Amino acid sequence: MKICVIGLGQMGGNMALTLKAAGFAVIGTDVFETARARRAEQGLEVVAPQALPNADVYLLSLPTSVQVREVIESSPGLLERAPRGAVIVDTSTSDPDVTRELAAKVEAAGLEWLDAPVSGGPKGAASGKMGMLLGGREATVARVMPMLEALSAKRTHVGPAGAGHVVKLANNYLCAAHLISTAEAVAMAAKAGVEPSACLAGINSGSGRSAVSEVNFPEWVLSGRFDSGFTTGLMRKDLRLARDAAAGLGVSLSLLEQVVALWHRDPQAPTDTDDFNRIVEPILAQAKSEDPR
Repeated sequence: MKICVIGLGQMGGNMALTLKAAGFAVIGTDVFETARARRAEQGLEVVAPQALPNADVYLLSLPTSVQVREVIESSPGLLERAPRGAVIVDTSTSDPDVTRELAAKVEAAGLEWLDAPVSGGPKGAASGKMGMLLGGREATVARVMPMLEALSAKRTHVGPAGAGHVVKLANNYLCAAHLISTAEAVAMAAKAGVEPSACLAGINSGSGRSAVSEVNFPEWVLSGRFDSGFTTGLMRKDLRLARDAAAGLGVSLSLLEQVVALWHRDPQAPTDTDDFNRIVEPILAQAKSEDPR
């Protein structure tokens, strides 16, 4: 299986190296020369975008649906250049409506489609321990399963094209909400004299636990590292996509609206380039003043 990875950032570059280490024939490309040079130094075969090779699978790891559409539809894009029968796998977190539109065009061109948004960050991409949500035909999932197994610890086929991106937006909405609610719970407990680590230990032994309380807080918040590899700007983008998807479906989700508003309330705290876990800092700061009792 020959794989071309398009987008060699923290996620795509690490996925490409993981696949290479697993024995696949991998070629990577990126519009940025610095990204190509970095991965070449790490031993990956890279080419400029205009030299896109024939491949069995084109694995996309791009910022938004805008770039995904450009790679597929531009002239010459994958619709023109990919050999018939090749599979396009979009690991980006994309707009489900755009995904369904592009999937139809891809299949009409004699190609196969799979949306496969990922979780686990750069560390998961580098270790092959990501989670993947799959949207597409069962036969396509089966065809690329060896590649998916090399990249992920868990894979969930959730439905037809676009379903993977729908569930990914739902997941990221919950993660965004859990960061705020967990921070508020920890801040309340800290103000009452309970150490944050003790509060989290208690939460994680009960029904209020989440991946945020079990992983994000100890790994990136309490440690002060804030280096998860996922930015606030990307989370804000995903929340807007979730809000727009709900609106397009005619579903009124008041909590989602509040979460979107909270994440956009102050563009400087945190900034779009900051680690997304920093959204908790203004909330936790409330507990740092001296206990008035």
